[in-house]
Amino acid sequence: MTEARAVFLEGNLFRHITVMALTSSVGLMAVFAVDFIDMVFIAMLGNAELAAAVGYAGAILFFTTSFGIGMAIAAGALVARALGKGDAELAKAQAAAALVWGVVFGAIFAAAVWLNLAPLAALMGATGETLDLAVHYLQIIVPSLPFLIVGMVGGAILRAHGDARRAMMATIWGALVNAVLDPILIFGLGLDLTGAALASVAARLAIAGTALIPIFRHHGGLVRPGLPEMSIAFVPIVTIAGPAILTQLATPVGQAVVTRAMASFGEAAVAGMAIVSRMTPVAFGVIFALSGAIGPVIGQNFGAGRMDRVRQAYRDGLLFCGLFTLAMTAILFALRGPIIGLFEAEGVTRDLLVLFCGPLALAFFFNGVIFVSNAAFNNMGYPFRSTWINWGRHTLGTVPFVLVGGALLGAAGVLIGQALGGVIFAAVGVAMVRRLMKDAGRSPVSEKPFDRQARLMSLMHRRR
Repeated sequence: MTEARAVFLEGNLFRHITVMALTSSVGLMAVFAVDFIDMVFIAMLGNAELAAAVGYAGAILFFTTSFGIGMAIAAGALVARALGKGDAELAKAQAAAALVWGVVFGAIFAAAVWLNLAPLAALMGATGETLDLAVHYLQIIVPSLPFLIVGMVGGAILRAHGDARRAMMATIWGALVNAVLDPILIFGLGLDLTGAALASVAARLAIAGTALIPIFRHHGGLVRPGLPEMSIAFVPIVTIAGPAILTQLATPVGQAVVTRAMASFGEAAVAGMAIVSRMTPVAFGVIFALSGAIGPVIGQNFGAGRMDRVRQAYRDGLLFCGLFTLAMTAILFALRGPIIGLFEAEGVTRDLLVLFCGPLALAFFFNGVIFVSNAAFNNMGYPFRSTWINWGRHTLGTVPFVLVGGALLGAAGVLIGQALGGVIFAAVGVAMVRRLMKDAGRSPVSEKPFDRQARLMSLMHRRR
């Protein structure tokens, strides 16, 4: 069993960020590849309603997944900061409490969504047979949200320890399970959309199991919290998880606006948007992973009081984001022909793919800037600032731009408008982070939550 230690307090920060981001991205891209694989197999069935149903369902699934991301952010931030302070026992206590609360909250949230699937899908713009198919697909997948949260929180705990490789392997196993089961269930057993949903549930179970095992084998395991410990742990977890979840929920709200706007241009436009929305995280999985990858680096150094390294980590994160975006945009542009052929895209669907595999991809840099800024806010104890940035980006930075873009340029204008809003709020995020880092001597979080953590530790020791 490996002794827990803060591995990011020493060494080259750009190298730490690069290794963490690339390793984490493999696992994250494996998760997103699950959705992409589903879309490819569904597209092979040649039914436009099925593809559109997956598109509408994807917006709602992103809504539920955002809840898990918020819990994972809280777990990772608290564990990383505890390790930075040299308190391995507190790190284990917080990890255990985050997992339990994640399952509890996830079950409640999943039930609320499941009971309102039809209204939610209709709100996205789904109608008729497409609405029925989307609801059926979601009825199977949504109840597995607690297992997905276990896998996501488990992965965040591993990354907080600097163990991005094992966090990566958990999601890779999930993707492999999905990739194997998809053709068997969809084509072999003729289950179509039901088969795709069942394969996704199996993948979530696999991710949950394989994320927990390394925590016990290599990082000291977890304590077993009772009700007193859980009640004490509730405050520090919610202190970060609450605004982090609100932050993540902004993204599906913005995506819902985009989906609704795109629906006015027909099923082909929605299908094109659905393909783009699944290609984006596969192509830019490294940027999506950057937030989770840089979080432990900032968190450990912030916990240790190393503000010089916190500032450098933020700058290196932005540099990494820019370099990767340039490289990936060039790759997408070179592969735009094969990508269009893969989906046999025509008309407006083809136009949206051509747009994505060109100038629109460059704009993803600004999304990356927002991700890195949010990671800094969350791990420095100002999670509500990331909430403000994300909600601003997906409301003021989305609604007017999407509506105007759609009115002026049609379906392509919807995606262009969405991208332009990100430029503005990326600049705002950078300005807010720089201002925050100038006040390094100020206590980042009220002492009350951490007093409660100290009480949690004393309870743990008394139970032993």
